[in-house]
Amino acid sequence: MSLAVSATAAWQSERNRLLGIAYRMLGDFGHAEDVVSEVAIDAVRQERKTDGRRVESWPAWLTTVCVRRSVDRVRQLAAVREDYTGPWLPEPVDTSRLPEETVANRELLSLTLLHLAEQLAPEARAALVLHRAFGMSAPEIADILEKTPAAVRQMISRAERRLDIDPDAPAPRTKDRAALEKLVGAIEQGDIDTVVAMLDRDAVLWADGGGKVKSAMNPVFGAERIGRFFVGILGKAAAFDPVQPITAELIAVNGEPALVLRHSGRADVLVLDVLALDGGPDGTIRGLRQISNPDKLTRVSL
Repeated sequence: MSLAVSATAAWQSERNRLLGIAYRMLGDFGHAEDVVSEVAIDAVRQERKTDGRRVESWPAWLTTVCVRRSVDRVRQLAAVREDYTGPWLPEPVDTSRLPEETVANRELLSLTLLHLAEQLAPEARAALVLHRAFGMSAPEIADILEKTPAAVRQMISRAERRLDIDPDAPAPRTKDRAALEKLVGAIEQGDIDTVVAMLDRDAVLWADGGGKVKSAMNPVFGAERIGRFFVGILGKAAAFDPVQPITAELIAVNGEPALVLRHSGRADVLVLDVLALDGGPDGTIRGLRQISNPDKLTRVSL
C-alpha cells in the first residue's frame, strides 16, 4: 500500500469521529465538514514529505490536526459572528441521520450546551469536548493542545463549572417530554397563560433569524416578555392564515426532543432548556432557543 493511500484510508476510517469533534467545537456542521476536509489534505501532504519521518498513529495525528484546525476556525469565526444579524445560535442537526462515530455518546451535543460553550476559550472548549464526549485523558489532550496535564484538568474543571455540567454525569440531562407536549398544545391553542406558567420567571429566549426572516434582534428576558413575544407571533400567524395560523410538533434535534413551529409561511425550530421539578410531568423552562434562519434548518427533519 502506498503512503498516499495509507493516509487517505486512515482519514476515511476516522472521518466520522473527526466530524463529531469539529461540530462540537464549531456549532456549524458546514464548517465542521470544511475542517475535516482540510485535515485530509494535511494528511496526504504529511505522507508525501521526503524527510523519512513516519506517522506512528494516524488516529492520534488526525485528531491533533483536527482539533488545532478547529481551534483556529473558532477564532476566525468569532469576528464573523460579532457582525451576525441578531443572536447567533448553533446549527441544529438530526442526529438520527449521523453515523454512530459522529454522535459518539451525545455528550456536549445538545444545542443548549453548544450555545453555552460559545463563552469558553477555544482551547478550553477543545479540552472539554475531547474529555467529555470522546473520553480522552488529560495527558492525551495535553499532547494535542501543547499544555501540561495539570493545566488541561484545570481547564476542564473550570469549563464544567461555567456550563453547569455535572462531572460525574455520564450523559447530558434530558428534556422533560411531558412538558414539551404540554407546550405544543398551549401554543397551538393560543393559550399564552399556560406558556407563561411553564416558564421560569427569569427565563431567556434567543431567536436566530440571521437577517433572513423577522425575529427578535436581542435576547428576550423574563417569562412575561417571552409571553408577549409569542402573542406577537400568534397575531402575525393569524393574519397570514386565519384557518390554521400555527402548528407545533415534536421532532428530534441534536439527540433531544425539540419543537418545530410552522406559521406565517415558515418553519422555526424551538429548543428548550427544561429543568424537571421533583420528577413530575411539568417542568420549568429556563431557556428557549428559536432557530428561524432557513440556512440553518437544512439538516433537520421538517
